[in-house]
This record gives sequence, C-alpha cells and structure tokens, in this order.
Amino acid sequence: MNELPTPARTTAPPIVSADAFDRLNFLGWRWGLAAVVAGMAASFFLLGYALVYWRNADMDFMVVYNALVLNDGKPQRFFDHTAYISILSVQYWFRLLHGLGLLDAWTLSAIPAASDAAGFDAAMTSAVRAGRVLVLLTATGCVLVFAGLVRHVVRDWRIAMMAIFAFAFSGGVAVHSRILRSEMVAACPVIFAALILIVVGRRASLARPLAVAAAAALCVLGLENKVQAILLIGALPIVILPFGSATGTSVAFWRHSPWRWLAMAAAAGAAIAAVATAWPIIATGFDRALLDAAQFRPLLLGRFGIYQAALLVLTGGCMVAYARIWRVSAAETLASMFTMAAGASIALLALNLEYNTSNVIAVVNPLEKMLSFADASTTSAAIASGPWGILSLLDGIGSVLARYTFVLHPSPRPAMFLPWLIVPLIIYAWRRDEKLAAVQALMLLLAAIGIDTLTVRRGLKSEYFIFTDPLIILAFAVLLEPLSDLRFHKWAYPVGATLFVLHIAVGQAEAVKYATKRSGPQSICEWNRQYLPLLPLPWCPARP
Repeated sequence: MNELPTPARTTAPPIVSADAFDRLNFLGWRWGLAAVVAGMAASFFLLGYALVYWRNADMDFMVVYNALVLNDGKPQRFFDHTAYISILSVQYWFRLLHGLGLLDAWTLSAIPAASDAAGFDAAMTSAVRAGRVLVLLTATGCVLVFAGLVRHVVRDWRIAMMAIFAFAFSGGVAVHSRILRSEMVAACPVIFAALILIVVGRRASLARPLAVAAAAALCVLGLENKVQAILLIGALPIVILPFGSATGTSVAFWRHSPWRWLAMAAAAGAAIAAVATAWPIIATGFDRALLDAAQFRPLLLGRFGIYQAALLVLTGGCMVAYARIWRVSAAETLASMFTMAAGASIALLALNLEYNTSNVIAVVNPLEKMLSFADASTTSAAIASGPWGILSLLDGIGSVLARYTFVLHPSPRPAMFLPWLIVPLIIYAWRRDEKLAAVQALMLLLAAIGIDTLTVRRGLKSEYFIFTDPLIILAFAVLLEPLSDLRFHKWAYPVGATLFVLHIAVGQAEAVKYATKRSGPQSICEWNRQYLPLLPLPWCPARP
C-alpha cells in the first residue's frame, strides 16, 4: 500500500541568527535605549521613590537639609566631601518646583516643628521624594550622556549598547538612582572627560584643544562634589596614553599654518586670565590658618601642595608623551595645555556660587580632606613610607582581587563578572596581534583595581562602585570590538544571556535590600545634632 505524500510546508522554518550580538540587541539602538531608561524608571518607582522618607537618611537628609537651609538664606552646613554641586542642584530644583506650585516644603522654615509629627512627616516626605526624582533624572541623564560618548568610542552600536546596559544597571547606578549621594555627580563628569579625550584623540580637529578644556572643567566639577574623584583624575593622564590612533595626528593647521602659534598664544592668554581670576580661590585653599582650623594634616613632607604640583607635572608629562606617540604637533600640545588650565580654572569659579571656605580648602586639598575622615590605621598607612605602608597596600590589593573574583567576596556589583572575560580576552587579543586593544583594556582594568585598592580601606561600599565600574565596562567594550568575530562562537549567546540575567539580578540586590529593611529611624539620632542642627526630629529626644 502506497504511503500518502507528506504535505508541503507552507511556511519556512524560523531562522535563528548565529550572531550573538544581534540576538542580544534584538530591540535595536533607539528601542534599546528606551528600554534601558524605562527599566531604570521602573526600578526607581518600585524600589526607591515610595520608601519612607527616612529610610536612606545618609545622605538624603544631609543634602535635603542643606538645600532647605540655603533656600532660607542660611549658609551651607555640610562639607564632609563636599556634595557641593548635589546640594546646589537640589536647592535650585526645590526653587523650581516651588515656583511651579509643586512643592511647599522648599525652605527650612516651611518644615513644621518636630512637635507636629504628622505635619513634619508630610513635609519631609514631599521634600525627600522631590529630591529622589531629581536623582532619577540625574542618573538617566548620566546614562544617556555615557551612551552618546560610548557610541563614538566603539564603531559597533551593538557593543556600545551592551556597555550602556552594563552601566545603567550596574551596582553603582542602582544605588545612586534612588539616593541623594554625592558620588555619581563626582564620578560621571570625570568618566565623561575620559571618553571625550578618547574620542578626540582618535579624530583630529582644529578645535581639539577646546575639548581638552571641557574635559579639564568636567574633572574639576567632579572634584567639587566629592574629593574622592581625585583618585580617578590622577589615573586619567596615564590611562589615556594608549588611546590615540593614526587618524588622530594633528590637522594641517596645527602642523603647518603660520597662524598656529597665534592660536597657541591666544590659548596662553586665556589660561593666564582664567588662572588669575581663580587665584583667590586657590590661595584660600592653601591658607594655613584655615587648614589648621579644619585639622588638615599635610600628606607629604609636612607641606601642602606637593602632590597637587606632582599631578600637574604628571599630566604635562603624559601630554608630551601622548604627543610623541601619536604625532600631535608641539603647537597643538601647548595650546591644549593652556586650554586645560583655563578650563580647570573656570570650573573652579563654580565655588563662588555659594562661597564657603570649607568647600574651598576641601577641593584644593582633596587627599587631606579624605584623611581627615579616615580611621587611624588608614591615616598611618597613607603617611607611612616603610614596611607598614607596603604591607597595608598589599593587603588592600589582596582584598580587591578577592572582590574581583566575586566568589571569594560576593557583592551587589555585577560588573565583577566582566573581569572573568576581560583577563582571558586580553591574553587572546595579544596573541592575535591586537596588542593596542589589549593594552587599552589592561590600562583601564589596572586603573580600576588601583582606585578600588585605595578605597577598600573604607570598605569599598556600593556607593563607591560608580568610580570604577565604568572603567571595567569600557575595558570590556574596547576589547570586544576587535574580537567581535567571537560573536559567532557557539557559547557567545549563552554566556551573554547569562551575564544579562545576572547583571539585572545582582545589580538590583542593594535596591531590594533597602526596600525591604524593617529597622527604624532611631539611628539617625546619633548624628542629627551634628548634621541637622536646626532640624529637630520627632523620634529623637528633645534637645536641651
């Protein structure tokens, strides 16, 4: 008996792309960015916005309180590190919302007394939630700026999108998109400065010295918000060295035009004028009477200003080395040095918006400010020059490497999964003669390890991840681009999908922890008299 013929297929079987990049970026560029922003907003409103107003009092209360104080015409009272731009931004944000009729609790005098517990709770809830909305907007803006710059660093938009996703849902952004901390507003400008320098280093132009000025200004603005940014700023000149290219050599104007020296002279004039304008701030920063009153201790040789001068020399030396390696003309290099000085000096003038000498001495002497809040062992290790300092440094390196394995020291930091891939890929890239990409990734990874080593003495808290996670993510992106043929490997998609899931789960762990806390606000009473002197709290004992 004859078998019936098999019916012909009316539709072709679905084709599954072998390209892991396509499968991981199935939304495309625009919809991918929209999904990232929507995911950040969803996380914020589910695990941040509606939390009781005192849940993240450190630093929500400190920033909101100082914004309320400034709007009342009183001086800023928080200078720890220094949160200067964060406080100013919340101050102006409150003014804007009040002007639009959206916020009544915009000044300290508008907050009811502690004896009116219900009124106090309602007013502080509205103020803190308004501040949290600004934090979400700031975090979203940082992610979008990062997206625009990374898109110009790597040619493949799919790699850029993976880097954007990793940054947006990293442990650092997860923390700073719902709490009024100072680290994001400090770290992101410096990271943006690094990305700008990488972009302009690869694409020569007549206006490149202006980009250097913008990068210098961003670094100073970051430093004004958190003195810890000095660690990232100090690493920047060395990290940028391998990021030039053959297409980055000076344009004809900077090499041959007789007008190039006039342009350089104009840059020098701008630098002199800017430095002269900012000099009163610099002089105040080194005023020994103010430093002694603040109990600052000089870090080196019993004198202030030594490491600041050393950083300037290092930056200038690296700019000369960069010019020699990547064939940047002497005229352009000198013009860039002058515009860098001008940009940094102009950014320093932002301290005049709400002038206070406590902010000035902290920004001008960032390491001394950091040590003034360090424990005794950390201070001794920083000043020590013998075996104790070396042993302390080695202990810090060991602790950081344990964290980078994730297994030996788990943390809510999904970027720690990337070194598992970065290290073997560096070796693989070197063997494939992609030596420049290997060196670039190695420099970024070493910078991250070095900065984390210096901050591990304070526990390397999740708030500090924002300083180094972008370096690790960028290292992975610049390394993946020349090795993009690996996207066809059979394990590429499973590994990528697994990292995607782990990134979301681990990155949101800290947000979930804060949202599910059940402890009360009583711990705030330990420090409210110091940081909130004009704001008694209903649940704290009455002040004498």
